Amino acid sequence: MNKAELLKLDIPITSGQLTSPGFGCLAEVDGSLVAVGTLDWVHDRFETKASPTELRDLRNRLEFMLSSEASSSNQSKSIAYVGREGEGIIGAIAISDILREDANLTVERLQQESITTFLLSGDRGEAVTSIGRTIGIRNENIKSSLTPQDKASIISTLQAKGHRVAMVGDGINDAPSLAAADVGIAMRTHSKENAASDAASVVLLGNRLSQVVDALSLSKATMAKVHQNLAWAVAYNIVAIPIAAGVLLPQYDFAMTPSLSGGLMALSSIFVVSNSLLLQLHGSFQNTEKRQGDLSSRLN
Repeated sequence: MNKAELLKLDIPITSGQLTSPGFGCLAEVDGSLVAVGTLDWVHDRFETKASPTELRDLRNRLEFMLSSEASSSNQSKSIAYVGREGEGIIGAIAISDILREDANLTVERLQQESITTFLLSGDRGEAVTSIGRTIGIRNENIKSSLTPQDKASIISTLQAKGHRVAMVGDGINDAPSLAAADVGIAMRTHSKENAASDAASVVLLGNRLSQVVDALSLSKATMAKVHQNLAWAVAYNIVAIPIAAGVLLPQYDFAMTPSLSGGLMALSSIFVVSNSLLLQLHGSFQNTEKRQGDLSSRLN
């Protein structure tokens, strides 16, 4: 859309939009149905059909055009085919996503935490492989040309092997896999709710991929506080309850008054709350550490 507006092209009004996640979308444009998506899906929408040989030749020509270009950016482009009612396939569009600037650092930080990273995408193999290699994901963990159901199936397979899986996504195609994962993490784009947000258990509001690592770090710190508070409460009660019950009275002539017992209980609660509030310092520490890391990277 931005490119069309930049070229001052007339953008027709569409109606009756229908989306098929992982395959394409269909809409009425100037009285005719127009489909944009994968080659087979677009081809099946209309009665006017090309032969299998023509489809194969079309796909091969487009793949060759992209692969023969010297620019490496073409290697990361995917092809969306365009079809129109009464004409069949009428063209194709090479498109690519802009790689998030913090993607490489995020994958690196996850791998430093001994977390195996996968790239699951519905885009063509060359595009996905190019991006996966750029951000440091191993070739065997790069999966392309996947439908939403394929992504969910891969996650289920990993879970069946005993792995705990977190899935990060930002679109409707990611909704099934976000729901299937042990933890679904959605990237909210443009401050709007979407299908990914509805299916996920965690929604990152800042739209920064590095927040995935921050969320993981915060969750670990939170669980550490839970264990600390639980250990304190158990140990405190093991010691304090017998004393409050008068176990020291026969030998030491010591017994807690109700006011002293209440005060000590309040003191225990203050400790637990104060220890939990220390989590607020976690974000400040992370930001300081990140700035130091960025500075170190620039110096190197």
